[in-house]
Amino acid sequence: MFFGISHVVVPVTDLDAAVRLWSQVMGFTAQHRGEGHADIDTGSAVLRLVRVARIESKVSLRVTVSNVGDAYQTLLSAGAESRYAPMKTPELEEMACVTDANGHSVVLWRALTEDEWDFVPELPKQGEWSAEAEDLLKRLLGHVPALFRMLARRKTTRVIEMMAKEAQSPVTRELVIKGYITSSAKVTRSRLIEPLRAEGINPDDYKAEFDYE
Repeated sequence: MFFGISHVVVPVTDLDAAVRLWSQVMGFTAQHRGEGHADIDTGSAVLRLVRVARIESKVSLRVTVSNVGDAYQTLLSAGAESRYAPMKTPELEEMACVTDANGHSVVLWRALTEDEWDFVPELPKQGEWSAEAEDLLKRLLGHVPALFRMLARRKTTRVIEMMAKEAQSPVTRELVIKGYITSSAKVTRSRLIEPLRAEGINPDDYKAEFDYE
């Protein structure tokens, strides 16, 4: 019965100025223009800017951006007014907000990467780990690009705990090193050499793990 939202209606008093803001300043596509309205394709939703004599209800629009600070300054330079400057939130995101000429709120938003968090996530561990082993794995995972780190954290922890179970042992520093190597695809293990050396570990001592199929 319901197929989705076709447009988000945004009332404006100056249609030309609103189109310039969303297309020329913000870089979205002016898709269609009709009598008293214009459609802006934002890539994820279509805004229908509708000319009215008076704004009776204001809207809040959240826009995903690559750099909150730059986007915030761009909109201020275009005449928008600040509601709040860029800030990090407890939800691990960065946000800023401005008000456009019609009083509508434009929230600028992006998710923070792990490298920008103020903490190191806990390992999804279930077994017994030595403090030294846990600290080492967290440091080694810090060398993994943030985009892939969550997946690497889960997979590596699982492999290490499987090895510890087979050895009937708590997770030790040695098991962390071996699991860190063998949990990676063999074709990409050469990328682990520098992180291991950075942690004072000689990769040559783990040739069997690098050759593991």
